Amino acid sequence: MLSERRLQVLRAIVQDYVGTEEPVGSKALTERHNLGVSPATVRNDMAALEDEGYIAQPHTSAGRIPTDKGYRLFVDKLAGVKPMTAPERRAIQNFLDGAVDLDDVVARTVRLLAQLTRQVAVVQYPSLTRSTVRHVELLSLAPARLMLVLITDTGRVEQRMVDCPAPFGETSLADLRARLNSRVAGRRFSDVPRLVEDLADAFELEDRGTVTTVLSTLLETLVEENEERLMIGGTANLTRFGHDFPLTIRPVLEALEEQVVLLKLLGEAGDSGMTVRIGHENAYEGLNSTSVVSVGYGSGGEAVAKLGVVGPTRMDYPGTMGAVRAVARYVGQILAES
Repeated sequence: MLSERRLQVLRAIVQDYVGTEEPVGSKALTERHNLGVSPATVRNDMAALEDEGYIAQPHTSAGRIPTDKGYRLFVDKLAGVKPMTAPERRAIQNFLDGAVDLDDVVARTVRLLAQLTRQVAVVQYPSLTRSTVRHVELLSLAPARLMLVLITDTGRVEQRMVDCPAPFGETSLADLRARLNSRVAGRRFSDVPRLVEDLADAFELEDRGTVTTVLSTLLETLVEENEERLMIGGTANLTRFGHDFPLTIRPVLEALEEQVVLLKLLGEAGDSGMTVRIGHENAYEGLNSTSVVSVGYGSGGEAVAKLGVVGPTRMDYPGTMGAVRAVARYVGQILAES
């Protein structure tokens, strides 16, 4: 275990390196921070921190920089989440309140996160598998053609065309719409197959083929993996951190193009807690020089998706964590009110 003083020295090194982009020396630390000890003592503490792998000497200068292990300890023990100011909170709320639909909510969230953190923002669309059905609408387009519209509690809208095996009258359509919603409205997607399995039996024989086709289309919509959707923004922010990436940022850009990689980075949608993955904690090699800060968002206290940011390991962790958490909270409120 590190002594309290050495923890304070590590905190000061991280703060200075993040702020100045320059390796940190003992003289600068004692001048900038009230550590209460001599530069010689700070040098000894820095030597001990280096021996234990928390800081490293990038070249022959006197300065040190944090390692992934040092950033990890900083995040776990030393960094409080920086709260947003009242004007920042109002700005977030006003910007997101103007959204007109789910796509707009996600697009605005990406822009906002990228602007607040000056990193790459990633937002996952709400997962259908974690959603509940708000309403199923059935519209007649032609005697034997319908449109099925599925509306979720997160504001997501899925539309499907249904070609019926026979003409389907307005009375039968209204009956199917009413019976269907009485069974599935307000229910989890995972419950729907069981709830509708015998619904066709309630209709006249000549209508059962169409009812079965509509139900098949509904169930296909529920199980399609189109919830694996992401929106990304602020990639150009990486160009400000060129010197933070060894040799080139190309591996980072290539990783950001891989949706599967990003989904794994964000983590499981059901985990609503804050996750910080630093450097080599990211399994994908192209992102070993980055950190990922993510958190779940959703309505009713349950996470339906994740959002977060990707940036260099030399990151303002308290500020980034505060921004990510605040934005997730507002997005959850919007979904709950939509």
